[in-house]
Amino acid sequence: MRRYETFVIIDPDLSQDQRQPLIGRVEELITQMDGFLVSTDDWGERKLAYDIKKKGRGYYVRFDFCCLAPLVNEIERFFRIDDRALKYMTVLLNENADLEKIKAEKAAKEMAAAETAAAERAAAETAAAERAAAENLNQLEDLPEEDQENALAPAAIKAKNDEDVLSSETEDAAAEKTPSPTIEEA
Repeated sequence: MRRYETFVIIDPDLSQDQRQPLIGRVEELITQMDGFLVSTDDWGERKLAYDIKKKGRGYYVRFDFCCLAPLVNEIERFFRIDDRALKYMTVLLNENADLEKIKAEKAAKEMAAAETAAAERAAAETAAAERAAAENLNQLEDLPEEDQENALAPAAIKAKNDEDVLSSETEDAAAEKTPSPTIEEA
């Protein structure tokens, strides 16, 4: 199987709702004709080097896929027929692409992206908790001193209890490690 990338410049006057069927149709063609879509990159609207069909700007989309030659012919035929596509170009990236390796790379990238998103969510939750704690401390500072002590009492009691539990666990562990005295027979 060969690996290709196809660039298409779409009419910039179209809305996202009008562009999406064109992009979806290409993705659908790839899967229908036993190809493998590696990625679809939406580059967005950019200035053209020269006017195409009296348009100075174009909306760029890049498709990276693996397939056999008939699929490339079908994609290019579709772009020739559709007036929404101003220009297109297909480039052969690899003549003997290893499909299993490409699928594994894509899966690894998706996993890395999911892990990054999870880490970002966790960092955002931590930051929100820190902001809430700081806000609570600011509210405590506004209270009279007697009320501050009363508000902090439950937290101080919990900290003291945690400390007592920790020290008793440490003492128990030390007692287990200390050998018991033995009586020597003479």
